[in-house]
Amino acid sequence: MAEQSTQTTISKIVGALAAVAAAWVAQKIVATAWQAASGHTPPKPDDDGDAGLAEVAAAAMVTGAIVSLVRVLATRGTARKLR
Repeated sequence: MAEQSTQTTISKIVGALAAVAAAWVAQKIVATAWQAASGHTPPKPDDDGDAGLAEVAAAAMVTGAIVSLVRVLATRGTARKLR
C-alpha cells in the first residue's frame, strides 16, 4: 500500500512540474505569435498601456485556452508515461 501511495505522490509532483513547464512554454509561444501578428506583445491586465478592452479580453481568452489545453495534455501524458 505504501508503494502505491509513493507512486501516486511522485506522479502528482512530476505531473504538476510538467504542467507548469508546458504552461510556461505555451505562454511564450502565444506571446511570440501575438507579437508577430500585431506588432506588439499581448496586453496584460495590470498594464497601463493603450490596449482596449477587446484586445485585453482576446489576449486573455487565447492565452488561457491554450495554456489550459497544454496543461491538461502534459498532465495526462505524464500520468500515462509513469504507469
